[in-house]
Amino acid sequence: MAQAPIFDELNARIREVIAATPAKDVEKNLRALMSNFFSRLDLVSREEFDVQAKVLARTREKLDALEARVAELEKRT
Repeated sequence: MAQAPIFDELNARIREVIAATPAKDVEKNLRALMSNFFSRLDLVSREEFDVQAKVLARTREKLDALEARVAELEKRT
């Protein structure tokens, strides 16, 4: 772990250089452009996706149980 401070220092210096150049403005503009582009798309957040995946899994479990119950009832008749 002796190298970690070296990498931290290198990272800090690179950030300073980028902040003092037009590259920082390019980064800001690119982020704004990408944010605008993605806001136009019909996307959901990761959290919302995860919630819906859980709802779907529970629904699938209930459907499987109901299918098994219907199959059992059909055997009885």
